[in-house]
This record gives sequence, structure tokens and C-alpha cells, in this order.
Amino acid sequence: MRVISGSARGRSLKAVPGMGTRPTTDKVKEAIFSMIGPYFDGEYVLDLFAGTGGLGIEALSRGAERAIFVDMDPKSIEVIKQNLKTVKLESQAEVYRNDAMRAIKALEKRAKGFDLIFLDPPYKMTNVDEMMLDLAQRGLVQEGATVMVEHDASHTYPEQIGDFRQIRVANYGETTVTIYRYKKEELA
Repeated sequence: MRVISGSARGRSLKAVPGMGTRPTTDKVKEAIFSMIGPYFDGEYVLDLFAGTGGLGIEALSRGAERAIFVDMDPKSIEVIKQNLKTVKLESQAEVYRNDAMRAIKALEKRAKGFDLIFLDPPYKMTNVDEMMLDLAQRGLVQEGATVMVEHDASHTYPEQIGDFRQIRVANYGETTVTIYRYKKEELA
């Protein structure tokens, strides 16, 4: 695993020891960023099931201003911190060990929405649509934000989830990447 592009291009990222984390492969990561980027200009990023932090780190390397990384696994938290240090981006990041739903509630207190959200939960979790609605309801999604959901290819998310509209779906073997854009409906 490595950073593919931007200021930290080519730097290797450490993997989380054990079998509990499934890092996004470089091939899939490259595809994701060609769909949503490839470069950014000051975005505020949430990497909610961060694992190694690879997706959020890639966004920072490509020009995002700040990223918040959240994961439940203490080993993941340690790896994210080490990876941020390796790529010298720790000053642009906050790392929290927390359950995703509790993290969403805690982030609501900040009253700042995200421009780019990465949701790459364990594949057995299939309620990411509910999580997206919760993020929006709590004011954590900026108008025009991009949400990337990585999930098992056997699961399909709807084309529209509240004010989130699917803009792209791509399959990579057992992995599917679904990209949404957040745009509030205008009331007539």
C-alpha cells in the first residue's frame, strides 16, 4: 500500500496487523480518486471506518485541507497515526477511536459539514444508507459533498438516499464502490 499521488506520492503506508482490517487496494484507491478527484482544494474530509487511514491520507496528499479519521480498533488508530507521521500530514489530521454512530453524534457538536466522506465499513455492515441520512440530518454534509461507499459486490445501495444521488458505481471483483453527491432538493 502506498500514497498514489500528490504531496506524499510514493510513500508506503503500513497495514493493520491481523485479519480484522481489509485495506483498499492501490488499484481500487486509484479508481476511486479518478472518479471523485483527482485533486482537491481545501476540502474537509471524514474517513469514518479509517482502517489504515489510506483513503483520508490520499485525499490530504491530493490537496484536502483537513481530515478526521475514526476507527474502533486500537491497532488501526496506532497505524493511522504512524502513517500520518510517515507522510508528514499529522498536522492536518485528527484521529479518534470510536464507534461510527457515536462518532457521528460527537462530530455534530462541531457544526461543520464535510466536503468528502469515505465510508468503508466491514462488508457485513449493510446500513451505510442509514448512516448517510444520519450524517445529513446532523448537518455534517456540505452541499455538493461527495460520499464514497465501499462495500461487498453482493450488496446494492439505492440510487437515491434522501438528498444523496448516486453518480457512479464501479465493481472490482468482490468490491463495489458507490459514489454519491449530496444536493438538497429545492422546495417549489
